[in-house]
Amino acid sequence: MSLLTQLSGTLINVGAVLVGTLVGLLLGGRLPERTQRTLLQTLSLVTLFIALGMAGELNTVSGGPIPGVILALISLAGGAVIGEALGIEEGLTRLGETLKRRFRGGGRFTEGFVAASLLFCIGPMTVVGGLQNGLTGDNSTYVLKSTLDGIAALALAGAYGIGVGFSALTVLALQGAISLAAGAFAAGLLGGADPEVLKTNPYVLLVTGMGGLIIVGISWNLMLAGLGWDDRRVRVGSLLPALLLGPLVLWGTGRL
Repeated sequence: MSLLTQLSGTLINVGAVLVGTLVGLLLGGRLPERTQRTLLQTLSLVTLFIALGMAGELNTVSGGPIPGVILALISLAGGAVIGEALGIEEGLTRLGETLKRRFRGGGRFTEGFVAASLLFCIGPMTVVGGLQNGLTGDNSTYVLKSTLDGIAALALAGAYGIGVGFSALTVLALQGAISLAAGAFAAGLLGGADPEVLKTNPYVLLVTGMGGLIIVGISWNLMLAGLGWDDRRVRVGSLLPALLLGPLVLWGTGRL
């Protein structure tokens, strides 16, 4: 399988984010601020709906006698402690500010970059799509994800500006890495390349559920931005280590 085939879905996703951002920038300047805020609130509601659907997967997984929601709580709490100790939220902010200075971005560049990067890269489609594309060459999951991300980029760019477009770098790095690494170890780790098998794997279900809860935080932040209350944001970046900690917790409790 060629490198281009393995990365085809990722490249389509990157293109969708860039096109969505461009359209959002063209339309955003022509829309009243009130309309921009309403669009952001609309995106927040749709994002919340998707996030709650993902979080519901926690009801289908358990580690021994411990239900999935408790596993998620333990993992998110531990992840938050690790994330705060590592200063992940501040690191993301510094990266956004560096890009802002480098490319002379203005306004809410950093907020747009961080919000879009997290929204586009947390979720089951990122993992399952990367494994599917990298192992079989099938990019259908990433094509569907690209449609959703393109629409979201349009709405976000109207409110946050060009920083949303730079989240395409995050998409390229993360999804590209998953796709390229898939052939090396994912088949043995997750039980095969069949997307249906991957979707029912307990580790994937747990990460999906926790990802949903984290995206609820992103939805909350989008709503606050739409209301002009950005000072009450959830520090979503600090919760990211939970996505790595969760499978370890599940593995450990499965031995109980």
